[in-house]
Amino acid sequence: MKLCLAKKILKNHLVSGDFISGSEIGIKIDQTLTQDSTGTMAYLQFEAMGIDRVKTKKSVAYIDHNTLQTGPENADDHAYIRTIAKKHGIFFSKPGNGICHQVHLERWAVPGQTLLGSDSHTPTCGGIGMLAIGAGGLDVAVAMGGGPYYITMPKIINVKLTGSLNPCVSAKDIILEILKRLSVKGGVGKILEYTGDGVKSLSVPERATIANMGAELGATTSIFPSDEQTYKFLKAQGREKDFIELKADDDAEYDEEIVVDLLSLEPLAACPHSPDNIKKVSELKSIKVDQIAIGSCTNSSYTDIMKAVEILKGKTVAENVSLVISPGSRQVLNMISQNGGLSVLISAGARILECACGPCIGMGQSPSTDAVSLRTFNRNFEGRSGTSSAKVYIVSPEVAAASAITGYITDPRNLDIENNIKIEMPDKFIINDNMIIPPSENPDEIEIQRGPNIKPFPKALPLSDNVYGKVLIKLSDNITTDHIMPSNAKLLPYRSNIPYLSEYCLTPCDKSFPEKAKKYNGGFIIAGENYGQGSSREHAALVPLYLGIKAVLAKSFARIHMANLINNGILPLIFDNPSDYDDIDELDDLSIESSISQVKNKTVIIKNKTKNTEYKMLLNITDRQIEMLIHGGLLNYTKQNSRL
Repeated sequence: MKLCLAKKILKNHLVSGDFISGSEIGIKIDQTLTQDSTGTMAYLQFEAMGIDRVKTKKSVAYIDHNTLQTGPENADDHAYIRTIAKKHGIFFSKPGNGICHQVHLERWAVPGQTLLGSDSHTPTCGGIGMLAIGAGGLDVAVAMGGGPYYITMPKIINVKLTGSLNPCVSAKDIILEILKRLSVKGGVGKILEYTGDGVKSLSVPERATIANMGAELGATTSIFPSDEQTYKFLKAQGREKDFIELKADDDAEYDEEIVVDLLSLEPLAACPHSPDNIKKVSELKSIKVDQIAIGSCTNSSYTDIMKAVEILKGKTVAENVSLVISPGSRQVLNMISQNGGLSVLISAGARILECACGPCIGMGQSPSTDAVSLRTFNRNFEGRSGTSSAKVYIVSPEVAAASAITGYITDPRNLDIENNIKIEMPDKFIINDNMIIPPSENPDEIEIQRGPNIKPFPKALPLSDNVYGKVLIKLSDNITTDHIMPSNAKLLPYRSNIPYLSEYCLTPCDKSFPEKAKKYNGGFIIAGENYGQGSSREHAALVPLYLGIKAVLAKSFARIHMANLINNGILPLIFDNPSDYDDIDELDDLSIESSISQVKNKTVIIKNKTKNTEYKMLLNITDRQIEMLIHGGLLNYTKQNSRL
């Protein structure tokens, strides 16, 4: 059988299962990464497993999210992560070293290996030929302990790229075109594998941009071949020994195919408030811009920043625009410092932020009221910027830099700058890993530091035979994890304090939700399509667990969030008849009788005692996940079955 690249890597790491679409497979994980927003909880869970040292080839803990230190909370969490990493065999990337996905791509990613990260944009490393998957923190903790990672075997989609990009058109426009075609839920249950002659023209950072935003499709991951471009990048990083050529077999079989003619693309923008609300930049004339942000894990590489440098050289940022730049790593910042690019940006009027996620997650630089903000980021969910009334557009670095000059959304092709943005990959990057701290060779001597803000995580109880409660909230389609558990600059310092965070759960949708959950001792959540899209943050399941949520009834779920619900013992139930959603109202009394036997059958009858009606709900999950729910989540199941 001719194999595609994704199946080749899966085959080499297969622990259990078969390549049957829709069935469960278990794979061995070579590497893991965490970041500080999700990492504290992941390491608390790892500690709860009682394992002394990680069993992966490489595990890295990054500090890149919670870097605004307006109180001791973030610094306390950093100290906890640093000491637990040193004790348990994990490399630690200090704050200021860079964004996890950019640094991992530069220094650790290896073609053909598997990577599991507690961040939804972990697939960034698919740009280097790695099978990289985002997951919840508990899944990552289990992988660090040597346990397999289980997924439903995805469909493999062949995204065939033909031709090459025109000047002023970028990799960002490729993934925006795919989002336009497929939507934010079009990649659920799928791996996007990129092939075709167009791939050869794309550098590793460009491929990483595309793989990164595959997360916005809901895809399991995205992957590119490992070829001459990969070797060139690794050699420039001093890591040519990690190179291996990897590609799909000729005439490999795929479940679907998408063809994208690169020559036909033009600059695109994702308009408010969804990454799939795509329009041509040429259609967005006369829209005045208040803020522009260049950076994030999507577009903060050396070549991305240098494109902005070349466009802004000798220019001045428009008086009505605030331009901020976030280099993706200290390596990038070092290089633009040495080649004069940093001086160009400062002279043009840009504000330079630290090498961190920053504005992408609402950690500073919130726009003004009703502002238009152009960002080279990956998400533009309503309110994610920290300003609920802001209108956020996702664009390429070229569009962002051109618009910074004019003060309006601008097609860079109108500025006659085609010859200024041909940035070549350097032959050699600046290598300085002195902000990556290796684990201790004497772990018994390391004392773990725990700040007062670090609270125990809630633990689910085994499933009871009768489940009942009120409908606490009824939600629409595409509710994100930002809605479920907001992640702004005021709340991020409390990521390790679930009781505190519970006061803000689902408040963007209903400010009274936490109060109702406490008043009625928990209950049910009703939702539409694609519930839980966006971030991998496990807090969007842990906080509802703390508030007593028994089940979520939805028309469909996003992959990572559904897994997080199961991991924490919350039933993810799908309407067999979607129209039943319309019959349920807030504060209806629901019950599930003989729930254990019903869950085992993967079909659950919900009784609405208020309306004297019943709804058939489906559990589209595996037998292993059924056992997890009955035990009360992955941690209980793992301990019970000694699966590590």
